[in-house]
Amino acid sequence: MDVKQFRSGFVALVGRPNVGKSTLLNRALGQKIAITSPKPQTTRNRILGICHRDKAQILFLDTPGIHRPMGNKLNRYMVDQAFAVLEEVDLTLLLVEADRPAELDERIRDGLARSGRPVILVLNKIDRVSPPELLAVIDAWRGLADFAEIVPVSALAGDNVDRLLDVVTGYLPEGPPLYPEDMVTDLPERFLVAEMIREQVLRKLEQEIPYGVAVRVENFEEDPARNLVVIHAVIHLERDSHKRIVVGKQGKMIRAIGADARKAIERLLGTRVFLHLFARVDRNWTRSDRLLREFGYE
Repeated sequence: MDVKQFRSGFVALVGRPNVGKSTLLNRALGQKIAITSPKPQTTRNRILGICHRDKAQILFLDTPGIHRPMGNKLNRYMVDQAFAVLEEVDLTLLLVEADRPAELDERIRDGLARSGRPVILVLNKIDRVSPPELLAVIDAWRGLADFAEIVPVSALAGDNVDRLLDVVTGYLPEGPPLYPEDMVTDLPERFLVAEMIREQVLRKLEQEIPYGVAVRVENFEEDPARNLVVIHAVIHLERDSHKRIVVGKQGKMIRAIGADARKAIERLLGTRVFLHLFARVDRNWTRSDRLLREFGYE
C-alpha cells in the first residue's frame, strides 16, 4: 500500500440529543453498532466505528448528545465524554437538524473553538424540508460559525451520505490504516449485546421508563458445536415500579424485550442465541460512583 495515497484519522460526531449521530454512524459503516431510539440520550459511551473506504479509513467517534448535565452523575459522565472527544480527533462533524431553528449552543461553540480542529456542519433530516427551505437553513447556519463545510444529509434515508464521506476523507491526514479491514469497532461483543438489550427496553417502554436503565451481561458462553451462544443478562433499574413495568404482567414484557433483542444479537454474532433476561432494582444507581463503574460508565 502506498501510504502517500492513503488517508486515515479520527472524526468526532457531536451534537445535541436525538440529532441522528448514531444513525449516521450506522449508515456510514453499512451495519449497526450503535443503538438508536426515539429517547434522547440513548448513546451513553463513546463508540468507535471504523469506516473502510478504497483509499481511506475514517475512524468515527460517536458521542452522547450534549445537554445540560442536571440531576445525576450519569448525565455529567455523558456530557464529559462528548467534550473530551473534541481534543482527540482530526476533524469534528457537528450534527444539527435541518427542520429546527439555527441555534448554536454556547457550550458547543466554545468546545469546538478550544479544540482547534476543523468543523463540518452536517445538516441532518433534510427529508423534512423542501429544497427552497434548505437553502435558507444553510444560509442561517453559515452566519453562526466558521464551518469548514456545510453538508446536508438524511442519515435515515442515506441521502448525500456518500458525498459527506468524500468530504470527510479530504480532511484526513495521510497515513496507513490503523485497524484491520474486517474490523468495524473496537468494542467487545458483550458491550454490543448489552446495548442491543437496552435498545429494546427504550423502544418498547419509551414513555414508561426514564433514563435509569442499564444492562450488564453476566454470562456469555459459546457452543460452536451447536452453533449457539448462551447469554445471561441483567436489566438494572432504579425503582421497584420500573421493574414491574419491565417484567410486565406474567412476564410478557420482558419476554418481548428478549425476543427482539435476541434477533438483533443473532444478526450481530451470526449464530443462534439463547438469551435469558433478569430484571433487578439497584436504587439510584445513576448517582452511585461504584455502580456507575460496575456498569461501564467511568
